[in-house]
Amino acid sequence: MSDIQTLERETLSAISSAADEAALEAARVAALGKKGSISELLKTLGGMTPDERKANGPLFNGLRDRVTTAIAERKAALSEAALNARLSNEKVDVTLPPRPESDGTIHPVSQVLDEIAAIFADLGFAVAEGPDVEYDDYNFTKLNIPPDHPAREMHDTFYIAKQADGSRHVLRTHTSPVQVRTMLKQKPPIRVIVPGRTYRVDSDATHSPMFHQLEALVIDEKTHLGNLKWVVEEFCKAFFEIENVTLRARPSFFPFTEPSVEWDMRCDRSVPGKIAFGTGNDWLELGGSGMVHPNVLEMCGIDSKKYQGFAFGFGLDRMAMLKYGAPDIRSFFESDVRWLRHFGFAALDLPTLDGGLSR
Repeated sequence: MSDIQTLERETLSAISSAADEAALEAARVAALGKKGSISELLKTLGGMTPDERKANGPLFNGLRDRVTTAIAERKAALSEAALNARLSNEKVDVTLPPRPESDGTIHPVSQVLDEIAAIFADLGFAVAEGPDVEYDDYNFTKLNIPPDHPAREMHDTFYIAKQADGSRHVLRTHTSPVQVRTMLKQKPPIRVIVPGRTYRVDSDATHSPMFHQLEALVIDEKTHLGNLKWVVEEFCKAFFEIENVTLRARPSFFPFTEPSVEWDMRCDRSVPGKIAFGTGNDWLELGGSGMVHPNVLEMCGIDSKKYQGFAFGFGLDRMAMLKYGAPDIRSFFESDVRWLRHFGFAALDLPTLDGGLSR
C-alpha cells in the first residue's frame, strides 16, 4: 500500500509541476505510457490470484483514474494560461490610427464599357460576345473582305499556326466576327452591341497591338442612314454628357458596308490640351459606319431583298482617352498603380443614365 501511495504522490507531483504541455506529456508517458509505472503495475494483475486481484484491482484502477483526471485538469490549466498570455501580448491598441482603405480602382476601359452598355441598353440594344481567336472565314470572308485585301496580310494580322485540316485562325482584328456569329444564329430583327478585345500589328501613342472595340449592329426590314445618324447622335449626347451634338458625315469605304460613312463630331480645341465637345469650329473623328453590305447579309443567311441594316464601331480605349483626358493609350496596359489611382473609378461607382455616367 505504501508503494502505491508513494507512486501516486510522485506522479501527481510531476503532473502539477509540469511547466508546459511538453513536460505534461512526458509525465503522462512516464506514468500511463506503454511502459509507464502505472501501466506496468496494472500488468501485474494478470499474475495474481483471484483474491489478490479483487483486493488490488480497485487500488490500481483508482490510481490510474486519479492520475488521468489530474493530467486532464493540468492540461486545461496550461491551455488557459497560454491563451491568457497570448491575449495579453496580442491585444489591440484602439488608439492606433485605422488602416488605409484599399487602393483598388475600376480601370477606365471597364468604366467606359459599363457607361456605353448603359446607354445602348436604354436604346434597346442587347450585348453579344464572341471568342478572341476567330475563324479566318468569320473575320474576313463573310465580311466581304476579298482574299487579296491588305487587311489579311501578316503586317496587319496575328495569325495562329495552321490546323490539321490546313485552315488558319487569327486573333480577331475587329469585333465584326461577332456580328457574323449573331446573324448566323439569330433571325432579324437584330439590335446588338459587340464589345471586346481586338488585335492588330500596331503600336504607338494612339495605337496598341491589343485594344478594345465596340460595334453596333441593327438588322430590320426598314432601316436607313437617318436611323444610323440618330443612334450615333443619341449615343454621343449621353456619353459626353452634352445637350447638343453636331455630326459631319464623310464618305468612306469598308468592304462590309455600302454605302460607308465616317462620322466627325464638332468640338473646340482652342484651349491647349483640352477638347470641348458640342461647340467650336474643330472636328473630332468618331469612327466608321455604313449600311450592311448585301453580300454580308446573304453570306450570313439573311435575305438582302427583305432586310437591310447598319453598323458602326469605334475604339473603347480612344473614347476613354477623349472623355477622361488620358494622353497615351499605352498607359492603359502598363499597370502603373499611380496612373490607375489617378484615372481609376471607385468600385461602387456604377454608371447609370439617371444617376450620371461619370464622376
